[in-house]
Amino acid sequence: MNSNGAENRIVDAVVIGGGPAGLTAAIALAVAGVETALVAKPAQPDSRTTALLAGSVRALETLGVWKRCRAHAAPLEILRIVDDRPGLLRAPEVAFAAAEIGLEAFGHNIENRHLTVALETRAAELGSLAIVTASAEQIAVTGQRVTVVMSGGGRVHARLAIGADGRHSLARAATGTAIDARSYPQTALALNFAHSRPHGNASTEFHTRTGPFTLVPLPGRRSSLVWVVEPPEAAALAAQDDATLAAEIERRSHSILGKISVEPGRGAFPLAIATAHTFGSNRIALIGEAAHVMPPIGAQGLNLGLRDAAMIAELAIDARRAGTDIGSPDLLARYDELRRGDVASRTMAIDLLNRSLLSDFLPLAGLRGFGLYLLDRVGPLRRTLMREGVTPRAGTPRLMRGEPLPS
Repeated sequence: MNSNGAENRIVDAVVIGGGPAGLTAAIALAVAGVETALVAKPAQPDSRTTALLAGSVRALETLGVWKRCRAHAAPLEILRIVDDRPGLLRAPEVAFAAAEIGLEAFGHNIENRHLTVALETRAAELGSLAIVTASAEQIAVTGQRVTVVMSGGGRVHARLAIGADGRHSLARAATGTAIDARSYPQTALALNFAHSRPHGNASTEFHTRTGPFTLVPLPGRRSSLVWVVEPPEAAALAAQDDATLAAEIERRSHSILGKISVEPGRGAFPLAIATAHTFGSNRIALIGEAAHVMPPIGAQGLNLGLRDAAMIAELAIDARRAGTDIGSPDLLARYDELRRGDVASRTMAIDLLNRSLLSDFLPLAGLRGFGLYLLDRVGPLRRTLMREGVTPRAGTPRLMRGEPLPS
């Protein structure tokens, strides 16, 4: 059911924000029969890609989404790290193979536009989900319900609101929670390109003095690039013509993919890191970038957001089956507890890696190199890290294990 936000609705749950995390939360709730409204403006064109880890792919399969976009995704069978920093202490090249831990692939890389269309198509099929094409203008909590006032003049009333409305979240403001945030002296340039040599379903991350330069496979002889540099260099690169930029990408990638042809659509994104003090309070659960922001390093950002979506949906569905309040303080405190360790550990790891690349402090560079040496030489350590990177051991939502949520 679609509307423009001019009418009033009473539902069990309302999701604010129509990105992949918000759509996943809304679909998960509606599949289980929870009356849900999704309040979101139309999706904006997005040329970026997302490396969906295996748990995220399992969740999308279980929700009936993956079959609609699988043909547009490339498997990530090998992850390669190459130390491309100048200096005497150079870490060894390290390659991780999914087959070592019994997987066909660590995950799949897909353009966001294909993922969003698949999610939107699945959402439109669900009778328990009302899709309201409007922006949220105000969120108020009174007693036992949340009221979302929409740009069309209407209102949605629910017992639980899920804020999936990004880093400048109106939902987070409504919880009253603070956020710890800081920026990095870096900008990520993101684009897609074609190349003359096959990528072999291998993702290669070059560690440079300004940050990672990461090539990630797409179907065919195409790949995506996330190139982290200082802001002035990002602006200069973004202003180059296609041929000049393609030549520079080929040079920086040491020609491992052959001749490069840059595709239309470039994005530049300042790097920052942020974490809300609480992920759930005042009948509002925060997911995705409303709860936490991290640099596009290590394929963690959206995968964390999808685990948020799966976890709050699981808790709400269980509460509904038990006949308890799906927006209660106890449920939101449990959600915060279950998600905080996963988010904190990955935030710390990404921050440490990024800072080690920016630092010229020799002992820190040596420590990073020694860590990569251990991963290259110590098989059990390498396999443990791979398993934890794909799916965390603690607090994994049922959807990420491929288990359907009960209705």
